[in-house]
Amino acid sequence: MVNIRCGDIEFNNIEAIIFDKDGTLEDSNNFLRELSIRRARLLDAQIPGIGEPLLMAFGLQDNQLDPTGLMAVGSRQENLIAAAAYIAETGRSWFEALEMADNAFREVDKYLKKDQTTSPLFTGSLEVLKTLFEAGLKLAILSAAPTQDVEHFVEEHNLSNYIQVMMGGDQGLSKPDPKLLIKACEMLKTPPNKTLMVGDSQGDITMAKQAGVAGTIGICWANEIAGHLDQADMIITQIDVIQPLKP
Repeated sequence: MVNIRCGDIEFNNIEAIIFDKDGTLEDSNNFLRELSIRRARLLDAQIPGIGEPLLMAFGLQDNQLDPTGLMAVGSRQENLIAAAAYIAETGRSWFEALEMADNAFREVDKYLKKDQTTSPLFTGSLEVLKTLFEAGLKLAILSAAPTQDVEHFVEEHNLSNYIQVMMGGDQGLSKPDPKLLIKACEMLKTPPNKTLMVGDSQGDITMAKQAGVAGTIGICWANEIAGHLDQADMIITQIDVIQPLKP
């Protein structure tokens, strides 16, 4: 077990740390903005006028992605359901709306996956993961993105030596359901009360607290306002403040 210093707070007897991916380790803001725009444009080409309402539903306004919005914190399935709901409002049946949304999402996925490169790591993330692993901590990534995207992210950034568990939001559960985090802890073979959660969304913090973790760290890299992280035990703006204490 390891004691972790984070700013003025010390978390004692920690065995594992679970990280969110998008917005926490991965600087995915530009990618998510492009994903929102392409999905909305493709559906707008089929149903003129639906594009702008969809962008607002995804959390994109004035070309800025809301860190608390659907695209930033929701799973692919949650975004799909939201898009289908807007399509259904135009008079389509629910099954037709779902099919149209799914086809659009798949088409955009195929286009974007022509370039398999993931978004960049936030500065200092690799070094912190390496330091924490070498201190004896178990590390996991728990994301709203599909598990295969998490695995690709780990492979692309050469993190496989440090990350023991990779989980996405396609496990039959989604954030902020605490069962999702408990499942990750089971895979790590570490109890929640010996585990820290690091994330950039209210869902990360709520999920972790309800699961009974040892502590929660909210990170707000580029967000000047972090009211959505008020329930976290500690709010940070740089990941390198998370440091193991020397024995």
